[in-house]
Amino acid sequence: MVAKKTGAKKPATKKPVAKKAVAKSTKVIRKKTASQKTAPMQSFRVYKDSTPFTTFKVTRQTLYWLILLTFIVITQLWILKIQMDISALAAELLISQ
Repeated sequence: MVAKKTGAKKPATKKPVAKKAVAKSTKVIRKKTASQKTAPMQSFRVYKDSTPFTTFKVTRQTLYWLILLTFIVITQLWILKIQMDISALAAELLISQ
C-alpha cells in the first residue's frame, strides 16, 4: 500500500515584488530649470532662433564635414588620375596599330 504524506501545504507564491518594481519604474522625476533662455518649439509656429543663420562657428560637426569633404576630393582626384592613365594607354594603343 501507498502511504499518504501528511504535511503543511505550501502557501501560494505572491508577486508583490513585481508590483513594487513596476510602481517604481513608472514614477518619473523631472527637474525644473531655473530659467529657459530659448522659446520652446511648437508645431506650426515660427521659431525664433537666438543665433543668426549667417554666423560661423567651428564645432565638431564642422570638423566632420571637413574630413568628409577632404576624403571625397582626394578620392575624386585619384579616380581622375586613373582615367587619365587609361586614356593615355588607349591613345598609345591606337597609335601603335
